[in-house]
Amino acid sequence: MRINLPTWLTLFRVALLPVMVVVFYLPFPGHNATAAVVFLLAAFTDWLDGYLARRMNLTSAFGAFLDPVADKLMVAVTLFLLVESHRGGWPGILMAVTAAVIVGREISVSALREWMAEIGMRATVKVAFIGKLKTVMQMVALVVLIVQHEKAAEALRLYHIGEALLVIAGVLTIWSGLHYLRAAWPILSADTQSAAKSKNA
Repeated sequence: MRINLPTWLTLFRVALLPVMVVVFYLPFPGHNATAAVVFLLAAFTDWLDGYLARRMNLTSAFGAFLDPVADKLMVAVTLFLLVESHRGGWPGILMAVTAAVIVGREISVSALREWMAEIGMRATVKVAFIGKLKTVMQMVALVVLIVQHEKAAEALRLYHIGEALLVIAGVLTIWSGLHYLRAAWPILSADTQSAAKSKNA
């Protein structure tokens, strides 16, 4: 199998994740800003590999599989880092619940798309505008929270802005998930009814 440039960029994005984790915890001045830069670099490769794949017609089955996996790993790993560093009290609970909602939605929608693809109906659950808006809001929130995760007194207001943006992203996550479910529901409900009839017969 020959790996093309967009897929190499996706693999690079995956390789950046352990780098971000190590930098996030290393005790050197500016480690949080450096971790945010690594996250932004990974996010940039997400846009770049898609752009190059479309522009240069460099699509592949492996790349199509790996790209969404890399995206979800990037978000999930970052959320786990933030939850671990945000323990205690209602803010910690809110962070954990929001992270669980976002990760749970990603797993559910991925499973839904996989099932729809198996029956040749993947286009029914294609990415909608609300999903793209959710992604943008989520990325901005994560960058702010990575930079300010130590919650220094002078940066606490900005940290709270990041928390608020992440909660909004969580709400948009639920909204977009319901959008995909509604689009697929006629097929899901029809399949359920058919299965029930077959079982009764």
